[in-house]
Amino acid sequence: MTLVSKTFELYGKTYVFECGELARQATGAALVKQGDSTVLNTVVVSKERKNYDFFPLTVDFNEKMYAAGRIPGGYLKREGRPSEKATLTARMIDRPIRPSFPDGFRNEVQVVATPLVADQANPVDVICVMGASLAMTIGGVPFEGPLACVRIGRNKETGEFVVNPTYEERENSDLDLELAGTRDFISMVEAGADEISEADMLEAMMFGQEAIGAFCDAQLEFVEEWERVNGPIVKREYPLDEPVEEVHDRIFAHYDEMAAALRDADKLSRMGKVDELKEAIKAEFSEDEQLLWEREIPVNLKKLEKKAMRDMVVETGERVDGRAADEIRPIMVKDNYLPLVHGSGLFQRGQTQVLSVLSLGMLNEGQRLDTIEPVDGKRYMHHYNFPPFCTGECGRMGSPKRREIGHGNLAERAILPVLPDENDFPYAIRVVSEVMESNGSSSMASTCGSTLALMDGGVPIKRPVSGIAMGLIQENGKTVVLSDIQGLEDFLGDMDFKVTGTERGITALQMDNKATGLTFDILRTALEQAKTGRAFILDKMLEVIPESRKETRPSAPRIVSITVPVDKIREVIGSGGKVIRGIQDETGASVDIQEDGTVYVGGTGDSVEQAVERIQLIIKVPEPGEEYTGRVVSIQPFGAFVSLLPGKDGLLHISRVAQGRVDKVEDVLNVGDEVKVRVLEVDERGKISLDRIDKPEAPAGSGDESGERRERSDRPRRASRDNGARGFDRPNRERRDRGDRPRRSPGDNGGRAPRRHHEG
Repeated sequence: MTLVSKTFELYGKTYVFECGELARQATGAALVKQGDSTVLNTVVVSKERKNYDFFPLTVDFNEKMYAAGRIPGGYLKREGRPSEKATLTARMIDRPIRPSFPDGFRNEVQVVATPLVADQANPVDVICVMGASLAMTIGGVPFEGPLACVRIGRNKETGEFVVNPTYEERENSDLDLELAGTRDFISMVEAGADEISEADMLEAMMFGQEAIGAFCDAQLEFVEEWERVNGPIVKREYPLDEPVEEVHDRIFAHYDEMAAALRDADKLSRMGKVDELKEAIKAEFSEDEQLLWEREIPVNLKKLEKKAMRDMVVETGERVDGRAADEIRPIMVKDNYLPLVHGSGLFQRGQTQVLSVLSLGMLNEGQRLDTIEPVDGKRYMHHYNFPPFCTGECGRMGSPKRREIGHGNLAERAILPVLPDENDFPYAIRVVSEVMESNGSSSMASTCGSTLALMDGGVPIKRPVSGIAMGLIQENGKTVVLSDIQGLEDFLGDMDFKVTGTERGITALQMDNKATGLTFDILRTALEQAKTGRAFILDKMLEVIPESRKETRPSAPRIVSITVPVDKIREVIGSGGKVIRGIQDETGASVDIQEDGTVYVGGTGDSVEQAVERIQLIIKVPEPGEEYTGRVVSIQPFGAFVSLLPGKDGLLHISRVAQGRVDKVEDVLNVGDEVKVRVLEVDERGKISLDRIDKPEAPAGSGDESGERRERSDRPRRASRDNGARGFDRPNRERRDRGDRPRRSPGDNGGRAPRRHHEG
């Protein structure tokens, strides 16, 4: 096997394909680069066919922190459970690959994408799909390829579409659209958008389809070069589950019974009837036949249910719950559902019910991200939980599964464009959507419930958001687009197309498509039908809560922001954080200081005002003429130091502590005394000189140390010496003139006895 490498350029970006050097024991392996970002993609297909009635595909995104030159956080310092971004990337790879395998494929397939370099300019996620496609092609794996995934952005200023934008280009984009599929049809779509129109979204998708075709062509050109160097690719033979006509005919003889069992609007009742019918049909087979056709029987029972449901829709226009194709299920909306929490909303549509709960906190309570991307955190978090009881089942409770993470991310993207700027609303925001009951479209119910919770909690969102899930049935040459699909229509239908947005436009979109006959005309119909459905749902929500509440709830923290000079940040924090911890401990408020001097103060009750007042006192600089009531904190021979503000002391000179001459400050003041003072001067070094207001008379005898000092009023006044005490001069005293003193010669003791030296 010889290394083959091909460099090419598409849409202004440089890419590289390489095969033949790494992971040569895998069924197939390919190295893909965009810029310097590099991902190794491998695929392994098991030699044995598994005894399953489903396709056993596993896709992993093996995130490595060394790719970004980082050491993992935490105690162990090695990669642990996948990050949310890694999980979402694995889902992105899985969704276009899964429908590309032939029906009846039962060999286990594992696709692993390992980023080796993340250059912090080019994302590594979308190139993984064409890397996996190339690995499967080189490995001779039977699938409908090649496949590719592209990200489409749109420049805010010029309106031009950008293919696979860099992180910097994404910052200046009002669209983040990921599409995957073949050159002929789209099988997966994920999008976040800044309220763009349906027409613009459709135009972006059409442009993205063209870009996918270009990357598929690049793969085919590489394969030609590979075969020229290494010889023709050997297509591997894998046995497929072949249909057994006898099983099919015996099961489909019960078609009318299945069609009758499906006509029930209640999910649990319908499921009970269908399961009962399936058991009855299965019982018609002997034990030996059930053992012989243990895969074929359940597969054909599922096909029977699917065929009956789809025929009902396309032939009669009626759905299993009796609705028309564009009819929305009954909606129930409640705000302010829970006491004490910061906001809550209950949204129910048919038999899908979601309770969303809002929590507000300081900005430093936002989520820190430890990934290979140049994003270190996020302020808004949406978490979606799908417990087993919501479908009437028993199951394991634990960490969220991939589906829950994906649905939570969709609802998060739906809300992000309408959130207020953190300068206007300086809160970290978390919404948790608890699915209480599910029969399809629970992620869209989560979006609606989250909007209710945010509005109920006083978050000033720009506009409310609603969402709807659309479906598609293509059967007997006919096509029907369904609004507000339920679980059965999602599971047995051809498309799950979720759209969220405001009255102005789309904020998020997600699509999984199994139909190769999906055209842009059908997508246009689906988008317009979704717009009508979203508006209907939004009106129902606004009937209950027409706008965000004017204030946050009393139970929520109140957060204000103030600005301190950058050179004062150190004073607010204090040595080792002593000052800021003291403020928080004494007031009960939380204080978060940013590098630019912005300070966020949060708390309940009066704690915020108290903390803000403390901070403002710390940064305040006293000015001449201002009066303070301070406390004496230190006494020196030349005066008393008085605390005016936290960290701000001024000198009250001994000559200004009383009316008349005072020989010792302690005769008038003691440490801890309160004294009213006026600021006289603040020099360039920040030294503060004070004068005492309402000076008392100096105590009698204060000027005579022993009570026997003679009166000196008749003596000439001496000039004061500069004692240099802390840079302050004593007023009203002049420097002594020593120029008339005779200078002593060395050794002259002025008539005194010489000092005696003692010998050791």
